[in-house]
Amino acid sequence: MTGAQAHHGGRVAEQQVEADYARRGYRVVARRWRGRGGEIDLILRDGARVVFVEVKRAETFAIAAERLTDRQMARIQAAAAEFVAGEPDGQDTDVAFDVALVDGSGRIDIIVNAIGV
Repeated sequence: MTGAQAHHGGRVAEQQVEADYARRGYRVVARRWRGRGGEIDLILRDGARVVFVEVKRAETFAIAAERLTDRQMARIQAAAAEFVAGEPDGQDTDVAFDVALVDGSGRIDIIVNAIGV
């Protein structure tokens, strides 16, 4: 797979995941939000809770899950801290860190609060 194909596939996976969350009543705050700490694929609201979502796409869920590294989780947490600094409750904002796995057939498996804080 070329870099362009992987990029396009990642975008499609993010759109699929976003639609899944929207069907469940979540509201999109940002897509591919970039802070000094790194990039977050999706930022959503579920009531007062801010949900940060990392999307991983691969042929299988297992391979997709393996692609989330400790270093990447740390970057996501740093970027999330930067994002919530602008929220009314700052670092006391209710947050969750989900990982959305998308397999080769487009099925989605969301691991709720997968990245601990």
